[in-house]
Amino acid sequence: MKIGIVTNSSKAEAVAYSYKVVDKVLSMGVIPVIEKNQSNRFCDRSILVVADCDELAKASDIIITIGGDGTIIHTAKHATIYNKPLLGINFGRVGFVATMEPFELDKLDNLLTGEYYTEQRMLLDIVVKKRNITTETIAVNEAVISRGSLSRMIDLSVSLNGKKICDYRADGVLLSTPTGSTAYSLSAGGPVIQPDLQCILLTPICPHSLFSRSVIFGDNSKLAMEVSDRTNELAYLTVDGQDSIPLSCGDTIEVSKYENSITLISMDEKNFYTVLNDKLNERGV
Repeated sequence: MKIGIVTNSSKAEAVAYSYKVVDKVLSMGVIPVIEKNQSNRFCDRSILVVADCDELAKASDIIITIGGDGTIIHTAKHATIYNKPLLGINFGRVGFVATMEPFELDKLDNLLTGEYYTEQRMLLDIVVKKRNITTETIAVNEAVISRGSLSRMIDLSVSLNGKKICDYRADGVLLSTPTGSTAYSLSAGGPVIQPDLQCILLTPICPHSLFSRSVIFGDNSKLAMEVSDRTNELAYLTVDGQDSIPLSCGDTIEVSKYENSITLISMDEKNFYTVLNDKLNERGV
């Protein structure tokens, strides 16, 4: 058995904890798989070194991330391609997706015995169509179409399954998975959606309207957002807070359910709404 270990190297406490995880995995008789750019600190340990996160996902049976939700979201985009389950150890501020806490290290033994729970989470397939270029990526939480640095709203035309349904004049629009409903969309006034449901959430950001509300679409929906020619400034598409693509008039963003899902591991059977309340109360929300 091989267990991939991905650490957020910008968090000193996560880096320090990664030694404990590697040693624990070795004590279980399992081979740790580490990316080359993180392998130097483990030169005195018997590990398998691979080139990057994609190769790590391919080589591993299970992947452990050490960091926050951002770390597991980054890794999930590789893990889903090879259908590898993910376990997140939380060193972030919230931990809606990375649910194992650092003091629970001994529970890693459960990975050998199978005494753990899994949950499937849907992803979004994002296709950006510019004049002569088509780009495709995956969203775990959300895709955000937003205005640039100037305080000017953008105009977006929204179509569902090839038919126009509405126009938005706003600071932007969020398209979220159920997992992402507790992220940026929640801050923008969107509803909380149980994460094992299959749907797409559209939430406008500061719309110039008295009646604009979030809309939930079925998982077989194909949404298209076109940047209207009334938009004088550049807009941007940002996926999971990581990838940013500039948008111009006439550019179209197509959003639908991705063909694969991610498998998340948890060591305990936790009630989503209990976890939600606990996490938000920790932040004083």
